[in-house]
Amino acid sequence: MTESNLQDWLGRQESTEDTLRAQPARFLQATLDREPDLTEGDALPPLWHWLYFLEARRASELGRDAHPKKGGFLPPVSLPRRMWAGGRFHFDRPLILGRAANKRSTIASITEKEGRSGKLCFVTVRHALFQDGAPALTEEHDIVYREDPAPDAPAPAPAPAPDGAEFSRRIAPTEVMLFRYSALTFNGHRIHYDVDYARTVEGYDGLVFHGPLTATLLADLACAQAGRPLRAFSFRGLAPIAGPAPFDIEGRAEGDALTLWARRADGALAMRATAEF
Repeated sequence: MTESNLQDWLGRQESTEDTLRAQPARFLQATLDREPDLTEGDALPPLWHWLYFLEARRASELGRDAHPKKGGFLPPVSLPRRMWAGGRFHFDRPLILGRAANKRSTIASITEKEGRSGKLCFVTVRHALFQDGAPALTEEHDIVYREDPAPDAPAPAPAPAPDGAEFSRRIAPTEVMLFRYSALTFNGHRIHYDVDYARTVEGYDGLVFHGPLTATLLADLACAQAGRPLRAFSFRGLAPIAGPAPFDIEGRAEGDALTLWARRADGALAMRATAEF
C-alpha cells in the first residue's frame, strides 16, 4: 500500500471502556516479585494502564508474529516487523483502581522513512484516558514497522549507555517474567516467548524483553527516586534487550527532571527516558 493510501487512516478513532480491576495490578506486582497488595481505591502506578483496555482478536485474525493483522484501526503497513518505538505521557490525575475508565484513540501521524536497516514506517497513536468524566492521562504511542533482516546482515552497532548514574536498579529477566507480562497485556508477539521465532525470523539474540515493561520499570524507578507522582514522562527504545542476561536501569537528576536509561549487559544503551514532576 502506498504512503498516500496509508494517509487515509489519519484521524481514525476508536473508543473503549474498561473497569480498572485490582487483580491485574496485583498480578503485575507478583510478576515483579513484589507483595501483591494493591486494592480498589488505590492509585494505579504510572504506565500500568497497559494492563487494561485490551483487544482480543480471534486466532484466525492474527498475523505471522501473532499480532492482530493490520488494516483495522491501525493502517495496513506492508512491512512485516512491528515494534514499540517510544511514547510520551502527560498525567492529569491518577487512575483509581475499581472504577470504570474510558480511552479514546486517534491515529495522529504516519511517516515512511529509509533507515540503516531498510524501509521504516512510523505510526503515532494518541490515547486520551478519562475517569469520572475528567482527563486522567494523555499518551502518544510510537509504533515502528520495519523489514525482515537479511540473513547475512550484521546487526547495527548500538550506542553505549551514558556514565554518571546517580541511582540504579538491576533487572534480571526470566522466561516466566516475560510470559507473565505478555499474558497480562494479552500481547501475543512471539519474540517474547518463542525463542526460535525470535532468532530465526526476526533476527534477535534470544527472547526479547518487552519495551513497555522496560519503560514501566524506568517510570517506577523515577517515582521511587523523586518520592512524588509523575507529571510527564517520555521514553524512546534504541536497542533491543534480548537473552537472559541481567540489565540495569539507571538515572540522574538534570535540573527539575530526571534523565533515565536502560543499560544492556554489553553496555549498550537500550532505552532513554525523561521524567518530570
